[in-house]
Amino acid sequence: MKNILSIALLTLLIYSCGSDTSKESLDDIITEGNLAKMKVKRDQTLKSYDSIGKILGTLEKAISDKDTLKRLPLVTSFKVKDTLFKHYIDIQGDVDTKENLIIYPEFSGTLINVFVKEGQRVSKGQLLARIDDGGLSSQLAQMQTQYDLAKTTYERQKRLWEQKIGSEIQFLQAKANMEGLESSVKQMQAQVGKTAVRAPFSGTIDEVITDQGQVVTPGGSQLMRIVNLRNMYVKASVPENFLGTIKKGTSVKVEFPSLRQHIEGKVRQVGNFINPNNRTFEVEIAIPNKEQLIKPNLVANLEINDYTKDGAIIVPDNVLQENAQGEKFVYVIDGLENSEAMVIKTKVNTGLAYKGFIEIKDGLKPGQSIVKDGAITMRDGLEVKVQ
Repeated sequence: MKNILSIALLTLLIYSCGSDTSKESLDDIITEGNLAKMKVKRDQTLKSYDSIGKILGTLEKAISDKDTLKRLPLVTSFKVKDTLFKHYIDIQGDVDTKENLIIYPEFSGTLINVFVKEGQRVSKGQLLARIDDGGLSSQLAQMQTQYDLAKTTYERQKRLWEQKIGSEIQFLQAKANMEGLESSVKQMQAQVGKTAVRAPFSGTIDEVITDQGQVVTPGGSQLMRIVNLRNMYVKASVPENFLGTIKKGTSVKVEFPSLRQHIEGKVRQVGNFINPNNRTFEVEIAIPNKEQLIKPNLVANLEINDYTKDGAIIVPDNVLQENAQGEKFVYVIDGLENSEAMVIKTKVNTGLAYKGFIEIKDGLKPGQSIVKDGAITMRDGLEVKVQ
């Protein structure tokens, strides 16, 4: 036993004095920021870990041979089973709507009437305000009278021409006069129509910006803001490496921290453009808003489901260990009887990890039990007591 302890201490001494890097503290190496030294320190640590494991294994065997009371290491187990595994990516987004508009006038003049107030629901096409037309209505009435007369004259000339009475030039002049006045009337109607401000879509008047009596001009005067809170969505920028896994219809968990509200949604649109500045693409997630509590520009936390597998084998990520070669392994509990068993070191291939669990692609089967707590002191073939 003394010889074994001497070997263990000698091995630890060799690893602790093997290089200058091992004499430096971990904090000093990280503070220095030397990448090469950090990699050397990592390799030294992994080698020391493997060596300590072998030494502990040797000691455990020697102790087991001498200890007639057979005090076995105590471990807890985790039973492997296949289940539905979903992986999500966490992204922050903002609420938006395509129906959030500031209304500008199309005609210059005095705002003589505002027919709505803030918070009022309006329908598409509803009259919201009216601008003084500066006498255009009177001009339109005169032009309409002239057009009516020209139309009557044309219809009379047309009947006479069909009866071979009168000249062709009289008929054509009457027709041209009527058509010219008809065009002028339509143009004037369009101008007068611009003095009526109407709702471009159904929604709520969020803010009345210009008061009645003020002079307004096209493009320079904001009249009011109209918002439709029934067609809301969350937009977010997603890194381009997820382009192949996020598609239209992908499930999304949406959280609104300010409202303490969670909802389920789906991706309704995936952008076709990669932003060259940050290498991301845009996604839109439709969200219901029956109570109209969700407002434009509200912050939303998204969990976008980028990977789903039914029948996946998942284990707690803290049961995995890694050797100096980067190979991951677990200890499988074998031959359990009367709470006693043997552990077998088993190499595994892993997949994605999410919220404390990781998918095992290869190496484990449903129904097997693995060491959960106490795995760090295990070695291949060691006898243990399972709680």
